[in-house]
Amino acid sequence: MRVLVLDLDSLRPDHLGCYGYTRNTSPNIDAIAAQGVRFTNYYTSDAPCFPSRTALMTGQFGIHNGVVGHGGTAGDVRHEGKSRSFQDRLASESLPAFLRSVGLKTVLVSPFAERHSSWTFYAGFNEIYNTGKKGMESAEEVTPTVLKWVEQNAQTDDWLLYVNYWDPHTPYRVPADFGNPFAQEPLPEWITEEVLAQHQQLVGPHGAREINMYNNQTNPAFPRHPGEITDMDGLRRMMDGYDCGVRYTDDHVGQIFASLRAAGVMDDVMIIITADHGESMGEWGIYGEHGVADQATCRIPMIIRGPGIKQGHVDDGLHYHLDLGPTFADLFEKAAPSSWDGASYAPVLTEGATAGREYLVVSQCAHVCQRSVRFGDWLYTRTYHDGFHLFDKEMLFNLREDPYEQTNLAQTERGICKDAVYYLNEWHDEMMSSMEFDVDPLWTVIHEGGPHHAQPEHLKNYVKYLEATDRAWAIPELRRRHPAAFE
Repeated sequence: MRVLVLDLDSLRPDHLGCYGYTRNTSPNIDAIAAQGVRFTNYYTSDAPCFPSRTALMTGQFGIHNGVVGHGGTAGDVRHEGKSRSFQDRLASESLPAFLRSVGLKTVLVSPFAERHSSWTFYAGFNEIYNTGKKGMESAEEVTPTVLKWVEQNAQTDDWLLYVNYWDPHTPYRVPADFGNPFAQEPLPEWITEEVLAQHQQLVGPHGAREINMYNNQTNPAFPRHPGEITDMDGLRRMMDGYDCGVRYTDDHVGQIFASLRAAGVMDDVMIIITADHGESMGEWGIYGEHGVADQATCRIPMIIRGPGIKQGHVDDGLHYHLDLGPTFADLFEKAAPSSWDGASYAPVLTEGATAGREYLVVSQCAHVCQRSVRFGDWLYTRTYHDGFHLFDKEMLFNLREDPYEQTNLAQTERGICKDAVYYLNEWHDEMMSSMEFDVDPLWTVIHEGGPHHAQPEHLKNYVKYLEATDRAWAIPELRRRHPAAFE
């Protein structure tokens, strides 16, 4: 078997043509989607990037593997302690290690481990190519390494090539000579001037007034990336910057496909197209970040095409990204490691059967501390640390009627909230009872001072910016919720 995994950082599915987007951002990806299975309700269990990829590679939820944030104790995979043998568990039970055990040569083209000191990300790979800029690469700096490997190795059997692209991730860095193919395209209809005006009055990092997390500073090296959104032209710069990143990535993905065709193996390769997380583009008033546990952040694309895979099939079931490992195990007719938390959806791929879950629980502890429950038409979010956004403790959104999550129904739909809390408690009980540790790392993050990107020192400086931008009204409530930042 030959497998190509394209991990396209910060790629939200609804900015792809195959998921209904009207802009022509993804012709090469769309063509693959038409030949395989496209999943519409596929989610990372833990956001953002470091927790997401750690969950995928370890096969475990963040609450189990320990990585739920970007720093502190929650920024390292849990030590196995006394039970650790000559090699740790990941030497044999990481996703790449499992694939090696069934006969695949595993190859990685990514700077990700260096970006977050997430060295466990390397576990199980035979070959590793670090493209060297810690995620600040543009696609033209990644593709040559991939094409060279394909030219030299594609015709051999039994390999997995895992490739990271970064261009949809902020700051938007597509080269100027690419131009802007979307300059004449309309903006999203739901963000009207009135909605944007409301967003400009909200507070919190990566809001419309502070794209640069806590201020509106820009970097001349990234002219596509704005510092704030003051009008509809600023909104266009934001949206077009993101969509150019998607289209530029798609163009380079197309180069890989062309190379596989030239090698005569394109039809024999299983192609998996996915992401670590999505990206907020106005949801909850946030722009250009993946810092909450909502639909925009945690829903990701998943497209799988290859020999033996159903063609032109769309699956609407609820799945976690860490379900990929058990699915591989089923396809290879091998037992999945007992430490993995995922569930196989192989019947979806081979038969078009149904294999979704009743509900999902997704977490975010790098920018805020939140857990959300996704079930039916609903997304319920419970906030434990608001990351200085002044979110309500409970939020509830009907995604069918309100896909951009603008109207919180938690106070009017108390019965739905109670159902969600039942699911959340059921999940938490299962997680805590199925591990040897007695600590939920979400609470570790809170007791260590809060999320890595929302520390007290950040708020001390941010309040000065709020005063300068006529939003001092929020300071008393920020003081009440986060008194340590004002000491």
